[in-house]
Parts: sequence; structure tokens; C-alpha cells
Amino acid sequence: MTLTNLGAAAVILNDAGHILLVKHTYGRLNWELPGGYAEVGESIIATAIREVREETGLHIRVLHTTGAYYDPERDMHHFVFCCQPLDLTATLQPAAGEISACAFWPVTALPRPISNFTVQRITDAIAGKQQPLPQIIEPRHWIE
Repeated sequence: MTLTNLGAAAVILNDAGHILLVKHTYGRLNWELPGGYAEVGESIIATAIREVREETGLHIRVLHTTGAYYDPERDMHHFVFCCQPLDLTATLQPAAGEISACAFWPVTALPRPISNFTVQRITDAIAGKQQPLPQIIEPRHWIE
């Protein structure tokens, strides 16, 4: 089950400074940051990790938040994280059915079609925006 008002995306750069994008098999068949909707009981960081693994086959480590965005049209919050692959030699494997291709692109020559929102999130991330990661709240106890 997904929470349709919360999503995560990952900004992953290779050694050449190129950004990893995935191409959807649905909708406008656009290029996008790897990511997706949160599932019930899943932190937004875990969402980014799961979605990248599902869409590209990569295992990642989340470093920091590069942006948090609210889309009033969809009543949705989008969190974007700077991430690092755990295995730099891993082969990209597009998710069958959902992703037709995944590849690294120069940020000065992004593929088309691509949304202005995707370009904004990439621009914000490579500009060096760094925000702390969301913190997991420990179980509450009451102080009397």
C-alpha cells in the first residue's frame, strides 16, 4: 500500500558528474530521477533506497537532503536526497514493466522529454543545497 501524498527521489552522480535518470514506460514516457511513492510504515529515506533498487538495481546510501517540495495540485510532498552507490561497478538494470531505460546523463545535456520539476530538483541538488536527513522519532515516553 502506498501513501499517495509522500514521495522520494534520488540524485546519484557518477565519477564524471553525470546524473542517473530513468525513463518511464507509462504516462508521458519521460526521463525522471529514480524514486516513487512511500509505502505505509516506510520512512522517506527507506523509500528512496527501495525505489532506486527496484528501478535501477543499484544499492545506495543516502547522504543528505537536497530539497523538500510541496505539489498543491497533487497534495504531495516530494523529498530529494543526494545518494551514493554502494557498488560503483554495478550494472544498471531497468525495472521490467515500469522503467524502459536507465542511464547517466551530463547535467548540461539532459534527455527529453523531461519535466521542469525534474530539472529544478537536479539544479537544486548540483547547486550544493544540503539539508539534514529527516530524523526517525524514537518511541515516545511520558515524563511525569
